[in-house]
Amino acid sequence: MQAVDLLISARWVIPVEPAGAVLDDHCVAVAAGRIVAVLPSAEAARGFDAREHLRLDRHALIPGLVNLHTHAAMTLLRGLADDLPLMAWLRDHIWPAEARHVSPEFVYDGTLLACAEMLRGGVTCFNEMYFYPEAAARAALDCGMRAALGIIAFEFPTSYAADADDYIAKGLAARDALREEPLLSFCMAPHAPYTVSDRTFAKLVTIAEELDLPIHTHLHETGAEIDESLARYKARPLERLRALGMLGPRLIAAHAVHVTGEEIAMLAHHGASIAHCPSSNLKLASGLAPVAAMIARGVNVGIGTDGAASNNRLDMFQEMRTAALLAKAAGNDAQAMPAHQALAAATLHGARALGLETSIGSLAPGKLADLCAVAFEEPELTPCYDPVSHLVYSAGREHVSHVWVAGKPRVLEKKLVGFENRNLNNRALLWQNKLAAETKA
Repeated sequence: MQAVDLLISARWVIPVEPAGAVLDDHCVAVAAGRIVAVLPSAEAARGFDAREHLRLDRHALIPGLVNLHTHAAMTLLRGLADDLPLMAWLRDHIWPAEARHVSPEFVYDGTLLACAEMLRGGVTCFNEMYFYPEAAARAALDCGMRAALGIIAFEFPTSYAADADDYIAKGLAARDALREEPLLSFCMAPHAPYTVSDRTFAKLVTIAEELDLPIHTHLHETGAEIDESLARYKARPLERLRALGMLGPRLIAAHAVHVTGEEIAMLAHHGASIAHCPSSNLKLASGLAPVAAMIARGVNVGIGTDGAASNNRLDMFQEMRTAALLAKAAGNDAQAMPAHQALAAATLHGARALGLETSIGSLAPGKLADLCAVAFEEPELTPCYDPVSHLVYSAGREHVSHVWVAGKPRVLEKKLVGFENRNLNNRALLWQNKLAAETKA
């Protein structure tokens, strides 16, 4: 018998690859942080000697969810300025609050809070875009969570950096210092076409090609963004980025709400990915992304929550459900983005956008054991005719019972592992008091 660290028996194993597969009464065997085998429970009992054997008889075991677009530290701004359009929200509230408060301590505490929320909701990897990436990295590592960290760039100064070159230099230094951490990867992260110059975009494209990194940016989020680009550059943002060499398989376009049929075809042709953030798009009244049309053209669509300041949850179960429902409504097609496709968007497609699809995003031998178990024990999840349908349309993050990252437990029986002395509530209250005092002043 083969010795393994962990054997998980589940009522259903949903590997995501091959597409549509649901494996009844199967096991996942884990050794040295990786999946060794996915096989029927009867065969596993005969073939493996496990140091730990966990039986989840009323659970679905799925890959850990991949949150493809976050600003994790903004959990500390959750609910600060609600019910406003994007640019008024940013210019009048969020950017001033960030100018006064963002620091390495702010980013560490906010990211720690975000990691706790995401892990409890089955998220094992998040794609981060914010200031002080080394502080976000420290929080993710302290939580044992996987993160793709953005090397952010703006043209204007903040407490973090003086100008675009300074942002890039500091981000690259953080990458150099952290490049050996197995839980971390990096992206170039120019904020948006309306905050980044042609010169900076061109520089980031060159660096991304040299270092083989994705490029993560906000794109076509609002109609106003497009109008401003036409007035200033005589081109829509996507066409401007195409001319600068950004359009290709490295590109992760966050939101992509206002895209034409021709632009969808362009994204598909160049192999770009979309980070679809349905709840944020709805809350900021940015619009309805034509996801059904994107999928029909073969665009790789992953799912993100955006930051907790504009969502206000880092809840990928809610995002899966909302994404699937909106795709049907916007596309006038009840078969648009079926449940299996929504689950793939929240796992494998996000991993693919980050260049991590050979390591995470599905349950297959050789991949890292980033796993999430969902308990089907409550009345609202019975009866169950199709567990994938339940995962997308019925289950919520409150049903997540276990989470592993690289085979290490991060949630057991719905309780976070390793957060016992983090004082999350006190950290959050400290920042709340600081921010609230200034808001009232």
